Amino acid sequence: MTKTVTTRYDVAEHLRTPEEMAAYLEACIEEANGDATFIAKALGDIARAKGMSQVARDAGLSRESLYKALSGERTPTFETILKVIGALGLKLHAEPVPAAGARTTH
Repeated sequence: MTKTVTTRYDVAEHLRTPEEMAAYLEACIEEANGDATFIAKALGDIARAKGMSQVARDAGLSRESLYKALSGERTPTFETILKVIGALGLKLHAEPVPAAGARTTH
């Protein structure tokens, strides 16, 4: 019987287009349930996919501070989040949450 060799899954290797990056961030925001460090970690995954050094330059941050902010071990400031999102070529948007029991018209 042959051994199965496994490698660590890295989502950053699968985020190749801006659309994939945006869909991943959107899914993580939905899943986060208000956990800001979870969202910061997702931004870190996207930044690694795009190139951490370039994202740090575009965001006006040092590479080291960007790694720390997006490690998932701390909650970065909202200002940092906005800078990173802009550097990633993404944007935030808001939509109303339907009231409990309300019907949606999609």
